[in-house]
Amino acid sequence: MSRWLLLTLLLLVAPVMCQAAERHAEQALKEPTPGPYIVQPGDTLWDIAAHFFKRPEAWLRIWERNPYITNPDLIYPGNTIVFDAAMGARGGLRVVRAKPLMVARPVQRLEPVVDARLALKALERFDFIALDALDGAGYVLDGVDGRLNYGAHDQVYVRLRQARPGQRRFDVFRATDKVIDPRNGKVLGVLVVHRGQIELRDQGGVGVHRAVVRKAFREIARGDRLKPARALPPSIVARAPDRAYRGVVLFIRDDAAEAGQNQVVGLSLSARDGLRPGTRLRIMRAGGMRRDPVDGGAVRLPDEQIGEVLVLAVQRAGAMALVTRSRKAIRVGDQVLGRPERVDARDGGA
Repeated sequence: MSRWLLLTLLLLVAPVMCQAAERHAEQALKEPTPGPYIVQPGDTLWDIAAHFFKRPEAWLRIWERNPYITNPDLIYPGNTIVFDAAMGARGGLRVVRAKPLMVARPVQRLEPVVDARLALKALERFDFIALDALDGAGYVLDGVDGRLNYGAHDQVYVRLRQARPGQRRFDVFRATDKVIDPRNGKVLGVLVVHRGQIELRDQGGVGVHRAVVRKAFREIARGDRLKPARALPPSIVARAPDRAYRGVVLFIRDDAAEAGQNQVVGLSLSARDGLRPGTRLRIMRAGGMRRDPVDGGAVRLPDEQIGEVLVLAVQRAGAMALVTRSRKAIRVGDQVLGRPERVDARDGGA
């Protein structure tokens, strides 16, 4: 009888004892802690929980309070384990007194996203031509209705002095500034602004023709010059240089003093140098001169790479390129360099 009574009492008391144990363990996590713990060689969250709280299963609470630990199986000597005010410490592991804490997290650096289509679209309104092309293939002669300025869908008369048979579309342009090589002062070409584009109503050829304005970026006037419309590719495939290139930045679009990422610049390299659209080139800033504090002589500092460009269009007199990277502002006169990628000796060469 007494054994049955004892068994009954144990069944009644056991749940109460379990709840008391859980409350005791929970209380252990709410006592004050001396400060953060520096992980030692061989430590695991399980070991740290066992030593600090006498409960190895408390490792999950430690993990929750240290969100920089992305994998609980991967902690390293020197990592800092933080116990906040809701956690307590028991045991004899070495602790470090609280100090200002900075948690370093790896930063994922994204490659700059460049949409070359936007730059190609911008080239519809801007060009760089040689001096001998300034007169163009012809000019706007007059409007059908006698007006002085014309816009999209207007009918105009044009006079062509040179044209290929079948050439029907022409860019309408107006000259702006001369492009001068900053190295020697030589005039290399002229910047032109596209006013729009016209299309002949007949098959063309030398003489006077009736045409319609298909595009108008700005007002078109009598005397504005014509040149064969340039066909722009829908996209550009970037490629490494296939030879060595050396040139300079000639101009910055919109007559800006400096250029940054996604701006268009002009280069002294041209089709005569073998340059092709899509070629990637480096922009270099020449190293300055400094006085040597020891021997007093003049010392030239190394050149510095400050950006990269992607060639968009190549002309006889130069090229236009899009700035795809810029660490510093790019200026007229900065060097433009290209170097072919090295070929493994196993793939070719002696």
